[in-house]
Amino acid sequence: MDLRFVDGLETVPAAAWNALVPGGNPFVRHEFLLALERHGCAGERFGWIPRHLLAFDGDRLVGAVPLYAKDNSYGEFVFDWAWADFWERHGRRYYPKLVAASPYSPVTGPRLLVHPEAGREAVTAALAGALVEETRRGGFSGVHVLFPPREENEALERAGWMRRLGCQFHWHNRGWRDFDDFLDAFTSRRRKAIRRERRRVREAGVEFEVLESPGIDHEHWARFHRFYAGTFHRKGGVPTLTPGFFEEINRTLPGGVVLVEARRAGRVIAAALCLRDGHALYGRHWGSDEFIDGLHFETCYYQGLDYCLRHGLARFEPGAQGEHKVPRGFEPVATHSAHWVADEALRPAVADFVRHEARAVADYMATLRADLPWRQGAPAP
Repeated sequence: MDLRFVDGLETVPAAAWNALVPGGNPFVRHEFLLALERHGCAGERFGWIPRHLLAFDGDRLVGAVPLYAKDNSYGEFVFDWAWADFWERHGRRYYPKLVAASPYSPVTGPRLLVHPEAGREAVTAALAGALVEETRRGGFSGVHVLFPPREENEALERAGWMRRLGCQFHWHNRGWRDFDDFLDAFTSRRRKAIRRERRRVREAGVEFEVLESPGIDHEHWARFHRFYAGTFHRKGGVPTLTPGFFEEINRTLPGGVVLVEARRAGRVIAAALCLRDGHALYGRHWGSDEFIDGLHFETCYYQGLDYCLRHGLARFEPGAQGEHKVPRGFEPVATHSAHWVADEALRPAVADFVRHEARAVADYMATLRADLPWRQGAPAP
């Protein structure tokens, strides 16, 4: 097996890369990752330096890892600033590090990409081994695989990597016909609260339009970028995605981009961006220039749920964090990451940290499950 690293996806054929992506997860598709590179969203400016790993069997691409050298921890959503501080206090450098991820995308999906006709176990082992060797060779503090599916995480754990547990809140379709049918699974109190929340938005005169790629034009993207950037600026963040990036994925991911616009008195006042594949909808960014009670929940969550129910999607992942999602029918779900630390002296402390953290996360999820809104006998787990 021939293993090599490349500093971008321009030279990698899209069809060969996408053949490694089961289910078409949009966040690791060639089109999405290449658009990040072309528009400077991933690169030196923001500290996501492409260093993708490729595995060839002869001339055929049989494996790959979307890989980046990082000099910061921004846009990862698996928080390790305490680790960086720990390294500094012990006279070590935490940066640079290697990260296998989809930039700015806290979405579970394949990270050790393997062609379906290749031997998964052998290719996975080769990719994992190459990541460790590159970490050592390049003087990186470690390598971190963020939001892999459980089976990938378990394979890395068997190879000696450390497993870290996280939590998100996802909606699962239990065969509901429409939103009213979904609400019928709620207790009366929770059902009334959501109907009241949605009614306030309607009574404020807000109407919604759902647009899908490639039918989202330049005007829509310019407006959405203003909302998106405004949200980051208000929170002291950095809006790394550009209008050009949004317009490119609109062209290259037909049917894969969903934009929800909220309109009041003829003017668009808010919008939310989602991506989708054949199974799930993924909420990513939103923004608004008016405050209306309930507008955020309606634009980002309830419109997404409506979309999933209309299109028969099995799952809605509305983004990282947010305990407020639980009483609205989003269930606590474990997320995973895998970590290999180069410094043998610091490795035991990190292993101890992730063990204690995993117990705390498991307890947290168990507590939140008690707040799920389902009535007795409803079609919920």
